Amino acid sequence: MTAAFQGEVGAFSEIACKKYFGSDVKTVPCFSFEDAFTNLENGKSEYALLPIENSLYGSVYETYDLLIKYNYPIIGELYLQINHNLIAKKNLKLSGIKKIYSHPQALGQCSNFLKSLKNVQVLPAYDTAGAAKIASEENDGSTAAIASSEAANLYKLKIIQRSIQNNAENYTRFIVVSKKEKRNKVSSPKSSICFALKSIPGALFKALSVFALREIDLAKIESRPIPNKPFQYLFYVDLNGSLKEDKLSHALKNLEEITDSIIRLGTYEAGRTYKS
Repeated sequence: MTAAFQGEVGAFSEIACKKYFGSDVKTVPCFSFEDAFTNLENGKSEYALLPIENSLYGSVYETYDLLIKYNYPIIGELYLQINHNLIAKKNLKLSGIKKIYSHPQALGQCSNFLKSLKNVQVLPAYDTAGAAKIASEENDGSTAAIASSEAANLYKLKIIQRSIQNNAENYTRFIVVSKKEKRNKVSSPKSSICFALKSIPGALFKALSVFALREIDLAKIESRPIPNKPFQYLFYVDLNGSLKEDKLSHALKNLEEITDSIIRLGTYEAGRTYKS
């Protein structure tokens, strides 16, 4: 079993892979989110696991856009509690740090801690584990990273300060994507769809009403711009229930009357929560 993820070995995405698939999964590090999808497309991995939203920093918009571009179904999800740590080489102390690297989302999630530091340059990296790798390779003796405790162990760095995120209740939702939908029975189904509305008065209200009238619970709604159509939007909706249920099937049939298109992104087991 192989699963592609964005980042270096030791990234939170790799931790999420192992939580979801088990420790025997063969993980495939990728430079970008799109590389994870192309690995899937080329058959280099059976699954791709990507972050789609964070409880402190919001949605990961690139993942939403790639779901439409590649049109592979979501077959699973999980929630991972994210604990960010300030890590550096073993001889470096907090007072000696001049540069800190991490992924922009991680930097945002730790903004309060970073504001408390003086004369420290904060620099984006493409991944938290990649930031740890940079800190381990730089020879200036003043570079640190924000990453997982697993990345600290892998790159032989020490943890200077633990859990530096703005809020202890810091979770990232990851989705699992595959070329084929799972056919196993789902006990706690959740579904995702995407639609573009017709340009008619009250279209969004009418769209949401098809679910409200049938007492279908919406877990999330997100809008994204449609490329080449300025100020027109795609709406992504997460629903509690299966797309095969009669009431949801009837709701989507009703939704077709007020939309230009509906994309069924998949039905999957509602995700469990894990600690990193």
